[in-house]
Amino acid sequence: MRAFSFRPALTVRGRKFKGLRGWAGKPLHPPLTDIPVAAYVFAAAFDVISVVGGHDNAWGRDFYRAASFVLIGGAAVSVLAALTGFWDWLKSTEKGTQARRTANAHALVMVSVTVLVLVDVLARLLGSWDAAATPAGLMVLTVVIGLLVSFGATYGGSLVYDYGFNVETAGDSPVWHKSETDVLPGQK
Repeated sequence: MRAFSFRPALTVRGRKFKGLRGWAGKPLHPPLTDIPVAAYVFAAAFDVISVVGGHDNAWGRDFYRAASFVLIGGAAVSVLAALTGFWDWLKSTEKGTQARRTANAHALVMVSVTVLVLVDVLARLLGSWDAAATPAGLMVLTVVIGLLVSFGATYGGSLVYDYGFNVETAGDSPVWHKSETDVLPGQK
């Protein structure tokens, strides 16, 4: 019996294109969120290491700069994540439903995170780019960002895993039947 099946999971042929939402069964928003979430958590860790390392070590500055670059990269991708998330919200939730309220809570937290990240990045670029280590205030801000993004990601996870938001279930799909043949999207 075959042990691996790569092509069906990667193909978009046979899937309905839904614009900014992605393709049926392959939404764009979830994979885009992974980068900012990881970036903000790593930035918090790098800033803590920088502060703990102190101003006496060259690597204190290196970790501070690494946190800064990671925040900037996360912020850039979060623009795309926010755009696709907004489109999902607009096209996939009905007013008055628990799914809509949960999506609203998720959006509120994540937009707040993005605003805090922009404040953090501006403070780094305009105020303390040449610091020997992360200033304590920026470290606190970045840790708050890391905690908030984790909290917001929990709401996003609930939308997908608890509510099945934008998930096209397999149901009684042939992919769950024993077979040596891969079933591609749109096939039965």
